[in-house]
Amino acid sequence: MPPLDLSQLKLDRSPSDETKTANLRPTRWVSRYVLPIGILLGFVTLLGVATGRGLLPPTTVTVVPVVAKRSEVVQAGTTLFQSPGWIEPRPTAMSVAALAPGVIEALLVVEGQPIKKGEPIARLISIDAELQVEQAQNALAIREGELNRAQAERDAAQIRLDNPVHLKVQLADAQSMLAKAQTELAKLPFLIQAAEANLKFTLSSMQGKQAAESAIAGRIVRQSESQYATAQANLEELRQREPNIGREVDALKSKVDALQNQLDLVVEETRQLREAEAKVQSAMALRDEAKLRLRQEQLSLQRNTVRAPMDGRVLKLIAAPGTRVMGLDTNAGQSSSTVIEMYDPAKLQVRADVRLEDVPMVTRGQPVEIQTASSNGVIHGRVLQTTSSANIQKNTLEVKVELIDPPLTVSPEMLVTATFLAAVVADKPSESVESQRLFVPNPLIQSNDAGSFVWVVDSNARAQRRPIEIGQPSAEGLREVKSGLNITDKLIASGIESLHPGTRVQVLGDDSTIGI
Repeated sequence: MPPLDLSQLKLDRSPSDETKTANLRPTRWVSRYVLPIGILLGFVTLLGVATGRGLLPPTTVTVVPVVAKRSEVVQAGTTLFQSPGWIEPRPTAMSVAALAPGVIEALLVVEGQPIKKGEPIARLISIDAELQVEQAQNALAIREGELNRAQAERDAAQIRLDNPVHLKVQLADAQSMLAKAQTELAKLPFLIQAAEANLKFTLSSMQGKQAAESAIAGRIVRQSESQYATAQANLEELRQREPNIGREVDALKSKVDALQNQLDLVVEETRQLREAEAKVQSAMALRDEAKLRLRQEQLSLQRNTVRAPMDGRVLKLIAAPGTRVMGLDTNAGQSSSTVIEMYDPAKLQVRADVRLEDVPMVTRGQPVEIQTASSNGVIHGRVLQTTSSANIQKNTLEVKVELIDPPLTVSPEMLVTATFLAAVVADKPSESVESQRLFVPNPLIQSNDAGSFVWVVDSNARAQRRPIEIGQPSAEGLREVKSGLNITDKLIASGIESLHPGTRVQVLGDDSTIGI
């Protein structure tokens, strides 16, 4: 018997070609048209909803502040709150700058190294400064020589003024010449008498020889005539000399008088002394200027070694070998001369981020306990002051806390936890201090299935529903809020009915209908 072929019993249920074509047409129509149009309509709808809210005018509202009250609930010396922070130098880090311009040759310290006041920090290339010092020394030597010469001239002028020997010599010469002229003038009458007598003698001798005629030789007669003529000329010369000698005597008298006045007044010598003294003063000024220049150059050379201005520790290296520093140049930038930053390890502070709701509990001098991973024990501190501006992103206010006797293991930039304690009053360690409680008007508190809430205006001028935990009511129509609000929040008082989370609002001002 042949085997049974069960394959012949199967039914062919596959659609025919016409059926396939009929089934494909609706599917292609849906995928090509209906689905893209549906996606586009959905996108347009979402875009309309998103832009429609922005295009709508903002809802006008009025606001009221959160009410803060204080109550004595915290015992002095107990923990109030904790805040994170970090350590920094007090009041700030010190920038150590190079006072002379130049290029850094070597740095002599590393970060974290303790240094003493006056210890070298860095060294500049100093060859130019050394040459300037030598040049200033040479200039000073020249000025010293000029001063010595001026002083010698002054001393000579003083001696000439005190002892005018040269004037006395001139006066003595003039007096001698005057005496000689006066002597000649006095002797002149006698010389004239002698000449007249000689003239008579030669005349008588000549006449006698002429009378003898041939008895005497002609040469002797001519000789006697010559003698007579000579005697007559001498007499005439002596008679003409008298007025000239008189004028000479008068001139010499005037010269003697002038020299005597010059000796008495010593005008020229006084002028020379004053001029010499002026030269000495000028030379001294130039010498002092050269000394000052030398001191400046020596100071510049000393400043080529940057030294620590105080005892402390290196915080940060700002410059590196090869860096150019501008020194005290007026055109230098703010940090163009800074070599390192240093701080005093005994003067540190913590800059703590305190939440705004905890700020009212911060007081000046308040005790604070500081904890950090680098120190096993608790570091004690006290509040110095709060900063002037709050951090909008973190909703905090920075508070500066002084560290009392900080250990050597702590340094700037370390993260810490600051525990603020209630202030301890002197001789009353158990006295309580005030804490802060927040209240809101009763009409502004709403509730739903999730609990109580209020409407507030956020930093983007949008309404937000803020869940709160309420406490006991007060007599002024207020209710205490234990959590959920900050003291800086603004509560929406009017227009609440039309608000939704994220609704844009415009604050018209404080609500005057709700008394706080």
